Amino acid sequence: MEPVTIPQRVAATPAALDLVARLTQEHGPVIFHQSGGCCDGSAPMCYPQGDFLVGDNDVKLGEIGGAPFFIGAAQFDYWKHTQLIIDVVPGQGGMFSLDNGTGSRFLTRSRLFSDEELAALVR
Repeated sequence: MEPVTIPQRVAATPAALDLVARLTQEHGPVIFHQSGGCCDGSAPMCYPQGDFLVGDNDVKLGEIGGAPFFIGAAQFDYWKHTQLIIDVVPGQGGMFSLDNGTGSRFLTRSRLFSDEELAALVR
């Protein structure tokens, strides 16, 4: 029997990883939080580590480019059947996010996990 590969809950495109590296070089270690749709829509927000306090109701999905990536528990419950794929597109970042002013902004894409992937995540 082949070992089951547990899929990543969050992944990043090469363009997103490049921007994470650039922001980390400029600002030091960073952290991400998937916005729940308030002021800045549903954009992934990037902050200097220490400027965003992770709460008891936040779920760590994983890391992108060495940066921890969190989402609120209620939003996680809604998105738990999908993999979040962080990408970069031209535009203005979220008001408080470090990508603001770079000419690029982070964007969340998603894909549904297969039945096999979901089963591996539950183990």
